[in-house]
Amino acid sequence: MASVLYLATDEGVCTVKSQDGGGWKIEHQSLEDWAVPKIAVSSSRPDRIFAGTRGDGVWVSEDFGKSWKKPCYGKPGPGKVRCVTIDPHEPNTLYAGTEPIDVFVSRDTAKSWQRLESVWGVPYVASVDYPVSTVEPHVRDITIDPKNSDTIYAALQVGYMLKSVDGGRSWKLLNKGLDADVHTIVIDPRNTNCLFIATGGHDYRKGEAPGRALYKSQDGGESWAPTAMNFPHEYSVPLAMHPKNPDVLYSAVAKGQPGQWRKRQTGAESLLIRSKDGGKSWQQLDGNITAISRDFAEAIAIDPSDSNRVYAALRGGELYSSDDGGDKWAKLEVKVGSVSDMKCVSA
Repeated sequence: MASVLYLATDEGVCTVKSQDGGGWKIEHQSLEDWAVPKIAVSSSRPDRIFAGTRGDGVWVSEDFGKSWKKPCYGKPGPGKVRCVTIDPHEPNTLYAGTEPIDVFVSRDTAKSWQRLESVWGVPYVASVDYPVSTVEPHVRDITIDPKNSDTIYAALQVGYMLKSVDGGRSWKLLNKGLDADVHTIVIDPRNTNCLFIATGGHDYRKGEAPGRALYKSQDGGESWAPTAMNFPHEYSVPLAMHPKNPDVLYSAVAKGQPGQWRKRQTGAESLLIRSKDGGKSWQQLDGNITAISRDFAEAIAIDPSDSNRVYAALRGGELYSSDDGGDKWAKLEVKVGSVSDMKCVSA
């Protein structure tokens, strides 16, 4: 069975497939007219991909990224999409987060969309700002409780998190002990009150929070504490939880923000890190991935056909794989555009 990597890039979606003999090949490069911040893949149909475009809503492919269509063409729906998520309980239901801040839901595989105006029922949302003038505040990630689809979390950039426990009819702000610049949310499927997030260290750099790049909550997001404090890095995006052992997590951390990396000769000064004990302790992963120091691993994915196989996609388009859970890494002989997200399926 072949492994397939779907990569969201600044120039559409790239499908990379493993070949007999261990090599890799770019199968498809599509949606090139659009930057694609996020993709979502159906757990029951690895050939079906949803791509959130930064300007033309959500598109879908049902042939591993070879061809695409916009199901809601000519109908109201999300425009500048920053994230797209499939409900794990109902594969026809999707959520899309946009720039400026809005959350949309589709219950018919993106053929029609409903805007959840309830998000604006949280007064704080109107005050959210973004430090770069050319970018508006937006929804960076949406994650659904794996045990209860009525419980939804939305990461605001830069504005903490929102939580709904009634399927999006109402929301509350989560910000106790939390950094404001939330990038990624993952939930422990064994205990869905246990959450981890990756942040941009916004409040830490301003001297308003004691944390670093990663945080953990054990009460459904009501309160947060920083983790991975042994690393003096304040920026993270990728956060992957092992599908068979949720105590194992992977992330990447960097010093400062992307704008600072470009001005620094040493770049991002980033690291790949792993926890084997549910975030209590974290270790640096060194093996043969020195390029990550200057660049940054924007996405990490675990292979569903072999949970010891882990992939890291650098922002600059280089791809790496590990067959031993992250101890040693090898560079794949393919390169794609600037990566923002990655998913792995077996086909």
